[in-house]
Amino acid sequence: SPWGLWGPLTAPSPQDWEQRQEEDTLLIERILLLVRNVLHVPPDPTEEQGVDGDASVHDRVLWALHISGMDDLLKFLASAQVEQQWALHVLEIISLMFRDQSPEELAALGQGPAGAEHGEDTRELETLRQRELAEKRARALQRPSRHSRFGGSYVLQGLKSIGDRDVVFHKGLHNLKSYTHDLGKEPRRVPRHRQAV
Repeated sequence: SPWGLWGPLTAPSPQDWEQRQEEDTLLIERILLLVRNVLHVPPDPTEEQGVDGDASVHDRVLWALHISGMDDLLKFLASAQVEQQWALHVLEIISLMFRDQSPEELAALGQGPAGAEHGEDTRELETLRQRELAEKRARALQRPSRHSRFGGSYVLQGLKSIGDRDVVFHKGLHNLKSYTHDLGKEPRRVPRHRQAV
């Protein structure tokens, strides 16, 4: 068996699971309890005086479990339908494996350097967005808040309106070239039978 000590757990066929002896079941339970008890030992800061970044005793135990293949075996026990009797032992072992880590550290660890770069890109984009919003606000404060539809009134000297007064022109100066006295008046409709042929 590739598992060495874990032989009773790795039988591939259902017949082997049914033929498992009581001794094998006891051995499996003892192995799981041993792993749980080893992981349950609290850290002792006075004994663990290593360099910063050095692996703690707990981390080294986890690495040894990984090298031996015990983590794969625990995943198998947690997911196998026929091994539900070990579910609480496996759950307790997994919770003890992650007892020193916070969820934020675990999430960042799974992303690796790409995740850190993604975080930096996100921060840069956020600062650029804030800068753009500030510039937009500054531009909005500089221009008037309401658009005046009143383009101004102009007096056209030399062009008389009704009476003796000069014409008052209420449109923009660019419309002055097309000015006629009929501007703004409804054209008179000529009945069809009186229209020129």
